Amino acid sequence: MSRLLVSLAAISLLAACATPAPQPVAECPPAKPCASCPLSLGAEPAPEPEKPLQAADWTEIPGWQDDDLLPAFAAFRAECERIESQPLWTATCASARIADVTTDAAARAWFESEFRPWALVEPDGTREGTVTGYYEPLLKGSRMRRSPYLWPLFGPPEDLVVVDLAEVYPELKSLRLRGRLQGRKLVPYYTRAEWTEQEEGRSDGALMWIDDPLDLFFLQIQGSGQVVLDDGTRVRVSYADQNGHPFRSIGRWLIDQGEIKLEQASMQGIKAWGRANPQRLQEMLNANPSLVFFRELPAEGSGPPGALGVPLTPERSIAVDPHILTLGAPVFLATTWPNDNKPLQRLMLAQDTGGAIRGAVRADFYWGSGAEAGALAGKMRQRGSMWQLLPKSWSPK
Repeated sequence: MSRLLVSLAAISLLAACATPAPQPVAECPPAKPCASCPLSLGAEPAPEPEKPLQAADWTEIPGWQDDDLLPAFAAFRAECERIESQPLWTATCASARIADVTTDAAARAWFESEFRPWALVEPDGTREGTVTGYYEPLLKGSRMRRSPYLWPLFGPPEDLVVVDLAEVYPELKSLRLRGRLQGRKLVPYYTRAEWTEQEEGRSDGALMWIDDPLDLFFLQIQGSGQVVLDDGTRVRVSYADQNGHPFRSIGRWLIDQGEIKLEQASMQGIKAWGRANPQRLQEMLNANPSLVFFRELPAEGSGPPGALGVPLTPERSIAVDPHILTLGAPVFLATTWPNDNKPLQRLMLAQDTGGAIRGAVRADFYWGSGAEAGALAGKMRQRGSMWQLLPKSWSPK
């Protein structure tokens, strides 16, 4: 199909769940407030929202003098291959390539000479937000469907139609519409529940088969992972596309059903409930209508490719909201370790995005691969502050 013309009616029907192109999961974009809302007699005007970036000083960043900045410098220099063509980064990447940085002190001096810190602030003036964690799970699978490998991992289906809305409405840049053709009409793509009902007929399109439905579900939440096949080989699978439906938390669903308490709504708690209630497992999974499709990659590099297309660095990469933060930028994160008050203060790289990552002071911390990283990621829901580092040549509009 060389080009698909979508009617205004179809766009009105589906655009509420149009999702940013590179993201592993999706949430519907928030509605824009009215440009001018009348005030009732005697009401005071609402305060102006704070700007998301406010000029800061190195001395106000807790832990800046204590972090070992060499890993962050190495990660930044490596990503320059992807970002140096952008005018914002050309000079800084040129400097990074020739800089003689072999010590922590030299790395700190280089960052302070090239960048200026900007404190991230929510519209209400809040400088603290939520920091969660993610990781690259390690699953067991097979190329053939046989016990215990009974749950299919799919690539993008042939009947999934993706429309770049910017071609019709430039103001919707980076949003894509996903659906399927029903005759000449574009309709929403199958939800998770609808897909599951007809999954058997699609089994020939499976990339591989996984031994645990809960591990497969959380692979979709993470967006990428590694699979150890029954012949001993290891492959990486990464986000390829999504069905266009918004992500819904199954942890929240379990809480609303009265099945678990808030403090049990971790990955570990959800898996424990699913294994204790196999007769309701699919009902729980279907509470999240979002469905992710994968592509296969070689299992190489320090981590899966993030939104920038560079391998993520364990404990140095974060996912952020790209509508507010600049992808590729160093971001100093001041938070605490999972389920602990111990400070976790570290210079990170904004190298990834996620459908649930929305807001200025919001980050998803990449812990790495395997069970240990998963244990940390699954427990992480901390408060934190963030400072984005931008080249000194940059100034707010």
